[in-house]
Amino acid sequence: MTFSIHGLAVARGIAIGRAVLVASSRVDVAHYFIEADQVEREIGRVRRGRDAVVEEILGLQQTIASLGPKDAPHELRALLDVHLMLLQDEEMVEGVKHWIRDRLYNAEWALTTQLETLARQFDEMENEYLRERKADLEQITEKVLRAMQGQLTTGLPLVASVVRKVPASGWQLDDADVPLVLIAHEISPSDMLQFKQGVFAGFVTDVGGKTSHTAIVARSMDIPAVVGARTASHLVRQDDWVIIDGDAGVVIVDPSPIILAEYNYKQRQVEVERSRLGRLLDTPAVTLDGQKVDLLANIEMPDDAAAAIKAGAVGVGLFRSEFLFMGRLGHLPDEEEQYQAYRRAVEGMAGLPVVIRTVDIGADKPMDSTFVEGKHLNPALGLRAIRWSLADPSMFLTQLRAILRAAAHGPVKMLIPMLAHLGEIRQTVALVEQARSELQREGQVYGPVVLGAMIEIPAAALTLKTFLRHFDYLSLGTNDLIQYTLAIDRADESVAHLYDPLHPAVLRLVADTIAECRAQGKEVSVCGEMAGDIAMTRLLLGLGLRSFSMHPAQILAVKQEVLRADTGRLAPWAQAVLAHEDPAAFLAG
Repeated sequence: MTFSIHGLAVARGIAIGRAVLVASSRVDVAHYFIEADQVEREIGRVRRGRDAVVEEILGLQQTIASLGPKDAPHELRALLDVHLMLLQDEEMVEGVKHWIRDRLYNAEWALTTQLETLARQFDEMENEYLRERKADLEQITEKVLRAMQGQLTTGLPLVASVVRKVPASGWQLDDADVPLVLIAHEISPSDMLQFKQGVFAGFVTDVGGKTSHTAIVARSMDIPAVVGARTASHLVRQDDWVIIDGDAGVVIVDPSPIILAEYNYKQRQVEVERSRLGRLLDTPAVTLDGQKVDLLANIEMPDDAAAAIKAGAVGVGLFRSEFLFMGRLGHLPDEEEQYQAYRRAVEGMAGLPVVIRTVDIGADKPMDSTFVEGKHLNPALGLRAIRWSLADPSMFLTQLRAILRAAAHGPVKMLIPMLAHLGEIRQTVALVEQARSELQREGQVYGPVVLGAMIEIPAAALTLKTFLRHFDYLSLGTNDLIQYTLAIDRADESVAHLYDPLHPAVLRLVADTIAECRAQGKEVSVCGEMAGDIAMTRLLLGLGLRSFSMHPAQILAVKQEVLRADTGRLAPWAQAVLAHEDPAAFLAG
């Protein structure tokens, strides 16, 4: 019988195939008290289990290194690094010892108790990306438990029954004519090796969000995927025919012949559309009336520069440097590590400009050993982004120095997030100058940077003249601008329907920012989700925007809209949209 499962659409496209089911398989844990003279024995059991998992991950890292960047995405390398750091986190280790020594819990009980303690902290985090790191903690805990029981495995257990390793050509299917789609409760980083070898046409997970590891990898590899499908791994049976609609976030199980034919047609249309868009790769993004538009890429890691170039980006409009900081558990990257990362991104863009945003992370970060559960009632309004950086000048100077040094290798712009106050602006500019002076005094090579600010707080959008006196360009971070303007927590499902980029107040702030920058001859771009939404392209062009920054996969679709646009005609239409009390209805009509 045909039925559908709804989740979150995180990677576009259609996948049709037989289900390879990997249901959740938690390890049974015995709970009992030990004698005092058994404490060191139990601690030793945990240590040996952890060491076995560390050895496994190190082996996987060696395997990835031998494959090279083409066959093993940088996301996978980063995910394994996160797992390794979680395993070696002192808070995790000392917590387990505490439960064994002070409470006399057996090793398995102590390990799962410490997992529950840390998991509660992750659940309280406002940042969606950081909150989802709880899944990584659960995965490594399960692996340690399995190692303690002598059951450690290195891949998807069921995949071994349908896939065989052929040394000369990588992974192959026993039946090459039948596509496979993976249905799992969750997918660990070590299992991602399967995807790069082309085994699966798509995947579905019960858990995860749009910033989860699986979602990030799916987008980077352009694999249709749906996450957060709740009970998919329980409802789908092994070898069921499954359709993954990555555009709608829908999974259709046991489709009827009519539905299957419809999606086969949609799948062919998607491929035709991708092929057609590919022809625009070398076409300059110029409107019908001769307006040049810069289409830039958002990236998270240095190696993403290659994908940006391949997609036809004319630069990086947003390098989210916080991905270098996340999951470090107190061990922040030093100046040399950051410098090398920024340098790789700059050199990877081969002379095209790179905008590096300073770390945009908050008081809910797991690397903060001083984090106290419940201390920050609303981290979205607390010590985050530039506020966190200014609260730790030493850390901030380290990053500023690294960015300035990387600027010696190509054109770099520095972008400061979440500014709202003149005092913050002055402190930031002073620290940039201090970093520059230190490098000059030490004889370090550094380059010029163009200094810019993000407009993502209404207070900033309403005091643009102040910002433009101190910065060379502005970038609209529409995701947070919408959240703060409408007082909507975009991570809260109960109010998600109120998150509206077409709200008149949001559009007015966006329009005024673009207009003021153009009036003063300053550059302005949009780097939030609005920039990659083709439904917004014509409106933003009509408002005067000439610089869009988005995920590389969205560039060609937006370019098509640019090539079809006449900004002269769009300008009065855009003003009519602004003047309407219900812009969404106006556009729909």
